Amino acid sequence: MANIKSAKKRILTSNKKAEANKAVKTGVKTAVKKVNAAVESGDKAAAQEALKAASSTINRALPARSPGFLRRSASSHKFLQALNQ
Repeated sequence: MANIKSAKKRILTSNKKAEANKAVKTGVKTAVKKVNAAVESGDKAAAQEALKAASSTINRALPARSPGFLRRSASSHKFLQALNQ
């Protein structure tokens, strides 16, 4: 454990950021899994809705909207993976 006050504060803020990043990461993974499940079930309308939701979730993980969990290239890669299902 840190002894210096600023180091203690830094630990707290890094833990908050880690929790936020974990939430974004699981949200993106879940959205992509929902697209895959809808495609495998063969329901085209549900797959399109899931893709729309996944696109929104992936775009919220970009640096322009939040502190930036994903790089732009990584987000486009994830979106294209979902789109090509």
